[in-house]
Amino acid sequence: MLLQSKNAIIYGAGGSLGSAVARTLAQAGAKVFLTGRTADRLQNVANEIIAAGGKAEISTVDALNEKSIRTYLDKLTSAGVTIDISFCAIDFQSVQDIALVDMNADDYMRPITIALQSQFLTSTAAARKMMQQQSGVILSLTATPGGIGYPYTGGFSSACVAMETFVTNLASEVGAHNVRVVNIRSAGSPDSQVFKQAIEAVPQEMEHVLQSMKNDTMLKKLPMMTDIAQVAVFLSSDLANMITGVTIDVTGGTTAGLNYRAPKIKESQAAGTPLVTSR
Repeated sequence: MLLQSKNAIIYGAGGSLGSAVARTLAQAGAKVFLTGRTADRLQNVANEIIAAGGKAEISTVDALNEKSIRTYLDKLTSAGVTIDISFCAIDFQSVQDIALVDMNADDYMRPITIALQSQFLTSTAAARKMMQQQSGVILSLTATPGGIGYPYTGGFSSACVAMETFVTNLASEVGAHNVRVVNIRSAGSPDSQVFKQAIEAVPQEMEHVLQSMKNDTMLKKLPMMTDIAQVAVFLSSDLANMITGVTIDVTGGTTAGLNYRAPKIKESQAAGTPLVTSR
């Protein structure tokens, strides 16, 4: 197992993506410490992990509260627990699908504040412990707007860009202590809770939205939560011990260039028939 004997702290572990990453880290051998503000949701995830043969514990911790985070990590390290992996996946409470010129300041600033405050507090708290240990990996997650201009994403896009810069800066400061900091950039996972809720609410509209998002990728498909979680396992392992201070793009190629004008070639065309498109 890639993460045997490792301890992973997951903030926002009751959410769809946080729980997916927690399950996958546990499958790779890590003991996962699930934190969030709702104990019932955390316990459900822990029960699933334990039933599958993994190791998990839960605690209520507010990822936006410095005292709550520090007290929790102090409690763990006092008990002899090393902080090997830290990943914050709390909800940014973003408002999207509104033009910036029509958005109010509170809705714009909310995801920026939540994203940066939670990442700063959880990452620096973990970094202090990891610097003492001389080892550890800090992970974070952004999305496509972190790499390209993406209309109607409100403050979420600014939050993604700022988080990716934060990762680079923190990595440059703690690298000498053998601590790695890496960000994962997703294109949005259709099986995540936010997409499932949207699909249930407006299925026809979301069918068009998801197809458009797929068309923007080079691979013509979006990453599922499992794809993100597997990358998290790799980055947390010794196989990635020379990767730090960067964002790993798991968008299917979206941020390398929008590809809606490159349709999937039919088998007959792939066999030799030229593909003609209008300009």
